[in-house]
Amino acid sequence: MEKDFYLQYASVEDKHWWFVARRRILQQVIRKLNLPTNAQILEAGCGTGGNLKILSRYGQVSAMELDEIACQLANQRQVTQVKQGSLPDNIPFKSDYDLIVILDVIEHLDNDLSALEALYYKLKPGGYLLVTVPAYMFLWSEHDEINHHKRRYRLKGLKQVVKKAGYEVNYGSYFNTLLFPLIATARSLAKLLPKQNQNKYENQNSSDLRMPSKSVNKILQWLFASESYFINRFTLPFGVSVLLLARK
Repeated sequence: MEKDFYLQYASVEDKHWWFVARRRILQQVIRKLNLPTNAQILEAGCGTGGNLKILSRYGQVSAMELDEIACQLANQRQVTQVKQGSLPDNIPFKSDYDLIVILDVIEHLDNDLSALEALYYKLKPGGYLLVTVPAYMFLWSEHDEINHHKRRYRLKGLKQVVKKAGYEVNYGSYFNTLLFPLIATARSLAKLLPKQNQNKYENQNSSDLRMPSKSVNKILQWLFASESYFINRFTLPFGVSVLLLARK
């Protein structure tokens, strides 16, 4: 991603409804894992570090990130020393982990299977992999282009590649389900606009990171975060994103 995008990302990551609600959902999953005291946790592709503080509540956190600017921004949080690294061949840690989280990362990679295989060998026996990805290619938008995504996933396809990498899948579900109709409609309408108007619309909304008003942000955050009551209990049938928990 571009430098300006990382700066924008860091500026909203602690308060934007999508990031705040996703962290609550992830916490709901992690709390139920009964990780050992002082569990070893790795975030692979931590971006600007918005998840590090929450992860540190559950153990000793290591983190890696490909981009130098993102590393610098993540290290400013002073949670852990974020190191530059890449998947599959440059994981800058020798430890084995009880939990590896890789959140909205593998859609950036040419070879998602190789990345998942590399992380498999960094897990302790019985260790967990928690992965999230964007859902459905028909939701592809300018946001995916800016983020240099290679693909979006269906739950079935994500399960297949995770199993092929050697993991046992414990749980999988779509999420960001309640807001799916609104987001899907908005992206579909954008594609129906004349090209000139479509470009104007996409330029205005392309990053998906614009902060709404405080009241709207609060409502969207509440709607999205309310799905934490369903995650790990039920499989939601559709959504803007996919979540999967697997085990070595």
